[in-house]
Amino acid sequence: MIPLFAFRDNSCHPKKCTVKKLERAGMVKIVTNLAKIPRNSLILDPTAIQAISPADRSAPSITALDCSWEVLDPGIVRRFRIRRALPFLVAANPVNFGRPFRLTSAEALAAALWILGEPEQATAVLRRFGWGERFLEVNAEPLAEYAAALTSDDIIRIQSEYIGE
Repeated sequence: MIPLFAFRDNSCHPKKCTVKKLERAGMVKIVTNLAKIPRNSLILDPTAIQAISPADRSAPSITALDCSWEVLDPGIVRRFRIRRALPFLVAANPVNFGRPFRLTSAEALAAALWILGEPEQATAVLRRFGWGERFLEVNAEPLAEYAAALTSDDIIRIQSEYIGE
């Protein structure tokens, strides 16, 4: 089981926040100070150059940045050593259903877990949400291919097949 963290800046609605719900279930530890993120945690960062891949399985933890990207200083995020972007996936949450790359933090954490070879933990995360199982159904094929890949380059190649590049 991979420890999960989330940096949260309180910019989202507390009753709709997927990270808060996961925290209440004891599945995620929320940090409100970037300095409190574990040093070698894999940071889910959509601006990262490298995509997450099974090659990242040795990461000791995963951290989602559950905050407004408009106010987050990219320079601060760049100081983290292991930053990875998620590949093409489609949201199943009610706010962004069917929209690519518009995942909740819970969907992002679950996708990362799945790609890193932790499908049981990913399923447990998503089980907390009525739409969680739908996320796995909608993304079953790409998640299976991403999890079978070896490197970030493989992930990018697979992703390009889905987005038609």
